[in-house]
Amino acid sequence: MKYRITHTTAYSYSEPASLSQNELFLTPRATSRQQVVQAQLSVTPDPQYLHRRVDYFGNIAHVFMIEQPHTELSLTATSIVRTGRRVRVEPEATLPWEEVRQRLRTRAAPEDLAACQFTFASPMIRCSPEIQAYARLSFPPGIPVLEGGMDLMRRLFTEYVYDKSASTVETPVDQVFINRRGVCQDFAHLALACLRSLGLAGRYVSGYLETLPPPGKDKLVGADASHAWVSLYVPDEGWIDLDPTNNLIPGEMHITLAWGRDYSDVAPVKGVVMGGGAHALVVEVDVARML
Repeated sequence: MKYRITHTTAYSYSEPASLSQNELFLTPRATSRQQVVQAQLSVTPDPQYLHRRVDYFGNIAHVFMIEQPHTELSLTATSIVRTGRRVRVEPEATLPWEEVRQRLRTRAAPEDLAACQFTFASPMIRCSPEIQAYARLSFPPGIPVLEGGMDLMRRLFTEYVYDKSASTVETPVDQVFINRRGVCQDFAHLALACLRSLGLAGRYVSGYLETLPPPGKDKLVGADASHAWVSLYVPDEGWIDLDPTNNLIPGEMHITLAWGRDYSDVAPVKGVVMGGGAHALVVEVDVARML
């Protein structure tokens, strides 16, 4: 697939803001199944400082600062990306989950050492006994690790309700577990808490998913949204993506932006503003398939 992704974030302030400093993770990253053909960023008003860097996890970040009074701030990231089919992995052929846990504990191979950092708690992931008990239902003794991961994904999809009003970006994973409702970020965080509670490695993936309009309807420009899912570390196979919001293994219609320990590592836009009074925020995302 070939896609053009346009992601616009616009702030308007009731009073002039004297300074705005932000970090953006809005540039897709190159992977084994994803090629970034073009990527550009537009900031209005013009920033006095703009720097592109690669973070610890290999994601592309932009940091900018506006040091002049402004009542509006607009950020538009435009990218063209080619995605390919995933390599099929037979879940039943993967290692038993206990063996994977042991490999991560002993760092048996260089890949295990790199993955083990994703077995620990992180700013937005806490592993409680209740969450561990829930996770164990998908990981009985001896089950292949990918089979267990896929069963966990299925259970989250069937047992939890997608509800935009049920949470915010700061809702703790324990609250999501109790409420049994949330959005893609919440389901990704809960899946990670389950995996890490068992000593398995899981990382948070931010990105986009092409959405299709109802039959006979035109797609609304700007009506798409950011998406999130998880990756499970499977020795000898690498990282396997799992999308608990949709109960599927991501393929050509998923576009990867960045990955980290949780949302706090890869929030699309985060920063501080001095002054500005009250503010209004509008976010528009468009994922358009190109011929």
